[in-house]
Amino acid sequence: MANTMQVDVVSAEEQIFSGLAEFVALPGEAGELGIYPKHTPLITRIRPGAVRIQVAGGGEEFVFVAGGILEVQPNGVTVLADTAIRGGDLDEAKALEAKKQAEELMLNKESKIDYAKAQAEMAAAIAQLAAIQKLRSKGR
Repeated sequence: MANTMQVDVVSAEEQIFSGLAEFVALPGEAGELGIYPKHTPLITRIRPGAVRIQVAGGGEEFVFVAGGILEVQPNGVTVLADTAIRGGDLDEAKALEAKKQAEELMLNKESKIDYAKAQAEMAAAIAQLAAIQKLRSKGR
C-alpha cells in the first residue's frame, strides 16, 4: 500500500489508535491541518478538537484530543495528546458539565492562574462538544 502512512495517537494513559491511514485531519496551532502520505516533516502543537483518520481500505476513526504535539514524517504521523478520547467514548453530559464548571471558575477571578486554567478547560469542553456534533452529523 504505497499511499498509506502509519498513524499513532497516544495519550499519557494509553494508545488510542495505531494503524495505516490514507489521510489525517486535525486542529493545528495555526489552523486545520490535512496530512497525506509523504508529507513534509513537521512538528507543531495541536489545539483541542477532533482528529479524523481516514483508515486504509475505507472507514474513518475519530479521536478527540485536548491539545498536545503532532509529529509528521514522510511515512508516519504521531499525535502525542495531553488527553485523548475515542469518538465513540465521548460523553456529551460530561462535556456540558465541564463547560459549566469552567464558566463558573471564570466568573470567580481570584487569581490569573485560576482564570487561565478555566479558559483552557472551557476551550477543551467546547472543542469536545463540537467533536460530538461532528460525529452526530456523520451518523455515528
